[in-house]
Amino acid sequence: MTPSERRLAILIRIVGTLSALAIVAVFMSRGWIDWCHEMLGLGPFPKAPVAEYLARSTSMFYVVLGVVHWLLSLDVRRYARAITLAGLLMILGGITLVSIDVRTAMPWWWIGGEGPFVVVLGIAYLVLQLKARAERRAAAKRDAAAKGAAAAKGDKAVTPKDAPSAGA
Repeated sequence: MTPSERRLAILIRIVGTLSALAIVAVFMSRGWIDWCHEMLGLGPFPKAPVAEYLARSTSMFYVVLGVVHWLLSLDVRRYARAITLAGLLMILGGITLVSIDVRTAMPWWWIGGEGPFVVVLGIAYLVLQLKARAERRAAAKRDAAAKGAAAAKGDKAVTPKDAPSAGA
């Protein structure tokens, strides 16, 4: 595993862990939801059943994403394409979140903290993927050069046709 692959795996695990913490919101009491909503300065939580449904189902979606992130982090080379897709979708999703936040008149700290943060994470996924690819290519070139130098010195293995015969 290259240094960038290690950093990428750690970042994906952090994102996965933080996303999975949304499990609390899936099961917390309605009173706690109301209190959190008030503490965030968003006023009273709406009484309509659809509001509670959306809050809990969105939280469950984050839990699922967190678990998937952990799976991806276990073998970042094997899941490189999925991680690249996740990075691209995070960039697009973060931009979309800013638009949604502005249209729904979310507080400035929410607008500035949610979407842009997701965009930065998506960019980090992509940058670390590119660095990891470059590190693997550099390692392959070093290995090929080392093998070429060993062959030039005569350190190559004896092939069966070069081996002395039993009757000699």
